[in-house]
Amino acid sequence: MANSKYEYVKKFEVDDKLPPHNWIVVRIDGCHFHRFSADHAFEKPNDERALNLMNICAVSMLEHFPDIVFAYGVSDEYSFIFKESTQFYERRASKLVPLSVSYFTSVYVMKWNEFFPDKELKHPPYFDGRVICYPRAKIVLDYLAWRQVDCHINNQYNTCFWMLVKSGKTEQEAQESLKGTVSKDKNELLFQQFGVNYDKLPAIFRKGSCVYIEKLEETVKLDDSGNPVKRLRKKVTVGHFDIIGPKFWNEHPYILEEEK
Repeated sequence: MANSKYEYVKKFEVDDKLPPHNWIVVRIDGCHFHRFSADHAFEKPNDERALNLMNICAVSMLEHFPDIVFAYGVSDEYSFIFKESTQFYERRASKLVPLSVSYFTSVYVMKWNEFFPDKELKHPPYFDGRVICYPRAKIVLDYLAWRQVDCHINNQYNTCFWMLVKSGKTEQEAQESLKGTVSKDKNELLFQQFGVNYDKLPAIFRKGSCVYIEKLEETVKLDDSGNPVKRLRKKVTVGHFDIIGPKFWNEHPYILEEEK
């Protein structure tokens, strides 16, 4: 580009490169999704089709942006973990956040009819985003644990709340009934009043959704001696399980492998 007398305006731009050797988390949240879910008559407390639509958007994110190594989602929220060494758009926050949000939103709109063929999209969904840097994989694990604990707390409360509302209580009465209750109280309420064992509810509601790269070994052919020739294949996978304990991370150490 040719120089001009107007080029001085570039000096006002802020350097927003994120620090190196840090894991980058981009968290996307639905804006005004209480109204959006009401306008589109989502099932309460959980609409499985809406959750699976969010999940397919997350799968597309991992397929489109290979530096994302893991994603965790619940309700209208998704967190995307970019690998520690990523140089995606020179680690510029002003690129990472809007690209993630705009791509996720675009896929949400494009995939809407696949999950809600019976419902017209009445108005456009939109999301906000923020970026956080974490210097250690251990802190990333604690971040993900925080989000999954939040998933449990919110889902348990919402399950009780909507059970009470559907049984005839007003929303204000349901709120009063749950005021001051702890997790054990809510489990008892669900079982005693509604015959619901909270631990038997679908894991997608209780645990949220994990999207990650699964490394699978598959046989591609047999050699001349009839022995299988195997190759490692990578597949984007969606699961609903505990990520607070060490089991999943011990089985997938490559996901949050730190630089040497």
